Amino acid sequence: MIPRIALTPGEPAGIGPELAVKLAGSGNSAQIVAIADPQLLERAAAQLGSPLQLLPFDAEAPAAPTPAGSLYVQPVAAAQAAHPGRLDTANAAYVLETLRTAAEGCLQRRFDALVTGPVHKGVINDAGIPFSGHTEYFADLAGVERVVMMLAADDLRVALVTTHLPLKDVSAAITPERLEQIVTILHRSLRDRFRIDKPRIGVCGLNPHAGEGGHLGREEIEVIQPSLDKLRALGLDLLGPLPADTLFTPPQLARCDAVLAMYHDQGLPVLKFKGFGRAVNITLGLPFIRTSVDHGTALNIAGSDIADCGSLRAAVAQATELAQLRAL
Repeated sequence: MIPRIALTPGEPAGIGPELAVKLAGSGNSAQIVAIADPQLLERAAAQLGSPLQLLPFDAEAPAAPTPAGSLYVQPVAAAQAAHPGRLDTANAAYVLETLRTAAEGCLQRRFDALVTGPVHKGVINDAGIPFSGHTEYFADLAGVERVVMMLAADDLRVALVTTHLPLKDVSAAITPERLEQIVTILHRSLRDRFRIDKPRIGVCGLNPHAGEGGHLGREEIEVIQPSLDKLRALGLDLLGPLPADTLFTPPQLARCDAVLAMYHDQGLPVLKFKGFGRAVNITLGLPFIRTSVDHGTALNIAGSDIADCGSLRAAVAQATELAQLRAL
């Protein structure tokens, strides 16, 4: 099976376009279809001094591997020519149009998966368009109530109960309903998408020492433990809640197929220390496969030819694997 993978390079002034060109350099066993302005990709290739052939995408033709030095392209016109490192609110609507086109293509089964480059939330909001991120945008477009952010590097997978929240708001956001929904989505995704027959999930506590029996916080006693017990009664294999500094040790990680962290900076520093530059962001709970890079737009190095393509290659490889597993 040759997957068709939609690729959105993201913010045109960031490193996304040059990463797409670098990805094209070695070819790919999947059919990579860039949803982008062709002139943007051609300018990025010229700046890098890399030959790039843009091939027209035909959804009716059989999927074909992407030849080295090439990308298939479904054109979306940018409003303005982009300059590396210089944000322009005029192109905010263009960025969202690439996301919409790619996601709708996945929903309509023209694409088998979607890989996203980094966007810049600030410039989209500065353009007067409410936007909190890729994940929320795709969830709204697909009509999905809850999705889960999971990052993976090598054999470590870390999912999050809360994502981009101030630390002071995390405790109130960890409700029984939210926790049960997220654990259920994570379990189902590991089983159905990753084909792990009986997934085991390690769950972090919120507080130091997982609350120390209530002396360092009662969230474990009042919310987390009862929610996990309810899900265990339904057959889910859950370990914890355990202190994060215990769960993120090799003996405990060896017992788990994934770890569920309560907040962003509880789980992701460990993941990025293990695999920065080759880590992949995976959105669970969508009706289509979506992976992404683990970094931002890096405006300060855009156009300098020093951006590392490792995370994008890993995101494409993960999307390819998941698409092939789904086809089995």
